[in-house]
Amino acid sequence: MYYLKAEASFDAAHFLARYEGKCHNIHGHHWVVQLRVCGETLQDTVQESGMLVDFSRLKADLKAIVEPMDHTLIYETGTLRARTRDALAEDGFSLTEIPFRPTAEHFAEYFFDRASALGYRVAEATVYETPNNCASYTGEEG
Repeated sequence: MYYLKAEASFDAAHFLARYEGKCHNIHGHHWVVQLRVCGETLQDTVQESGMLVDFSRLKADLKAIVEPMDHTLIYETGTLRARTRDALAEDGFSLTEIPFRPTAEHFAEYFFDRASALGYRVAEATVYETPNNCASYTGEEG
């Protein structure tokens, strides 16, 4: 089995609604996303001979997945009042609404699913919320 790993990052704010602690407040992170893809055979085309996947394509696709979240306030659907969202948008702030609580665990699954939808055989997606804290998702039990 061959494995490749690519990394991209974005800076964004979030908050955890209904959480008792500091993370209830809006705060930011430098999120780092690592994507590990795998396959049993290498390409045999002239351009990609001896490669599982061209790194430049993998990096570009991963960047396209994370880029929309860069420098935005990421929030879970239903956790901001309509007038709050409208006021922030009216003042020019970028908002990203997602249908899940914005935790590193959920982001790992989200990026795993997004890359899989692009046709990659994803072995693991890892999301660092801080340099020392990360969550990974493999799509497997146990």
